Amino acid sequence: MRVLIVDDHTLVRAGLSRLLQTFTGVDVVAEAMNADQAIDLAVMHRPDLVLLDLSLPGRNGLEALSGILGKVPTTRVVMMSMHDDAMHVRDALDRGAVGFVVKDAAPLELELALRSAAGGDVFLSPRISSRMIAPLLGKSKPVGVAALPPRQREILSQIGRGLSSKEIAADLGISVKTVETHRARMMEALGCRRANELVLLAVKHLNELG
Repeated sequence: MRVLIVDDHTLVRAGLSRLLQTFTGVDVVAEAMNADQAIDLAVMHRPDLVLLDLSLPGRNGLEALSGILGKVPTTRVVMMSMHDDAMHVRDALDRGAVGFVVKDAAPLELELALRSAAGGDVFLSPRISSRMIAPLLGKSKPVGVAALPPRQREILSQIGRGLSSKEIAADLGISVKTVETHRARMMEALGCRRANELVLLAVKHLNELG
């Protein structure tokens, strides 16, 4: 199995190269540090498999994936990332990737991913599989307002009713500073950049907050 490694970190590439060379029948034919180099080397070496990092400088790994398969469609590509975001995984699979592994996976998991891909199967790290399957099983994690802790939901409800931080603090028997801390955390969790955005969100979800 001839493999091209693509990662923008020299030490990561070196470590992966040494690891892959310990796998029986695996030969690292080239290493690339960005998308353009990956596409050029894929055309030059026509590897059986490309181990491709999602996060690359300039054109990202998904763009590199499309470029590689556009030039060398017989090559199979396994993506790797520090993150297990389901949206990126689906995007990668839609673009033709046959595997997705997290970078903190055990060596055996990486070997399984490469051999599965080489054998024509699709491999996803177990952590990724569980995250993607959970919604189908009705076990998806709450998001947005529903994901806030009880105390923050309580404060958000009072914000939606027009109460000030001082009034909320007095009503709940906590300090104004504590209320403001919860406000800041809610804004970060809900993606609100301004205080009025949090107020509008609170009003919108007032019935849900109770």
